Amino acid sequence: MPLTSPRWAAAEQRAKTAMLRGALGLPERVQRVLAGRRVTLDGQTLALDTQLMLRLERVVREPSVESLPLEAGRRLLVQHTEIAGGHQPIGDVLDLEVAGRPARLYVPTEAASPGPLLVFFHGGGWVYGDLGSHDPPCRFLAERSGVRVLSVDYRLAPEHPFPAAYDDAVAAYRWVVENAASIGADVTRLGVGGDSAGGNLAAVTAVAAAKDGLPLALQLLVYPVTDTTRATRSRELFETGFYLNGEFLDRTLDAYAPDAADRSDPRVSPLLGEVPPGLAPAYVATAGFDPLRDEGEAYAGALADAGGEVELRRFTDQIHGFLNVVGAGRSARAASAEIAAALAVGLRPRPTSRQ
Repeated sequence: MPLTSPRWAAAEQRAKTAMLRGALGLPERVQRVLAGRRVTLDGQTLALDTQLMLRLERVVREPSVESLPLEAGRRLLVQHTEIAGGHQPIGDVLDLEVAGRPARLYVPTEAASPGPLLVFFHGGGWVYGDLGSHDPPCRFLAERSGVRVLSVDYRLAPEHPFPAAYDDAVAAYRWVVENAASIGADVTRLGVGGDSAGGNLAAVTAVAAAKDGLPLALQLLVYPVTDTTRATRSRELFETGFYLNGEFLDRTLDAYAPDAADRSDPRVSPLLGEVPPGLAPAYVATAGFDPLRDEGEAYAGALADAGGEVELRRFTDQIHGFLNVVGAGRSARAASAEIAAALAVGLRPRPTSRQ
């Protein structure tokens, strides 16, 4: 059987999945031997299971997404999620079309109807990712929180550079507001969320919603991109060695915003824009060992300085991408469970004032 055949590729993926889950399920004392010396940087210590996962990637010489041709890199990103995310339980999954784009609705087992709903935009630098790449975390967030999650597959660069992804995200949210009843959503308990580039799209969609007077109860921003115009200390500290790297960031930004002038547009870099009145409350999650850490926290600070309601949570021992690691290990899954709990709280029914 040729080593490039689909059957061989499937067998290889099963082997990698078994290796990762087996290694990350070992007792901590064994993991410490396999992982090597503790990694401490910027006053933070990397989670043991995360350190072991990174070491295993180096041992098997797993290529980085950005090192491959575009379509191969896109396939690899989905494979990474399938390996690390596993098959997460969920009440029901429905494929839809939202504002002309493919979408997937995750309905938790214990879902109220009508009930809260999160419109989710996947990460991947606006270049990679799709409904499949973020299927496990969407299932996990929905089932753990009791909140419906609607994942939207926006157009990708370089085929569709800025403002295509932005336009798709805003159009999708407007569609949800107009069609909330058809998908079991309570229009007073809607949220937008996403990770990385998806967190960027969620943030700018929240700004658009505030400006347009659309109802929005929460923005859930997981290690979001907020400023593409300047380097931060975390970008310098974690440039290499912690999954997301500077080369990926540079290449994807060049694809999404090839015109340098667009990078200072608040629809690309929301940290550079004004905070509009009525902006939805924000939950911002960052990872300690992430090049994007500082800009995400700067955005949370800007919202707070403008009088917004903000909760900032730094998961000090995690790397960029931990939201996708819900099927192996302990620490990333625990962090994602905390985010799911915050989602449930953020979209809980608001008390009504008594006359």
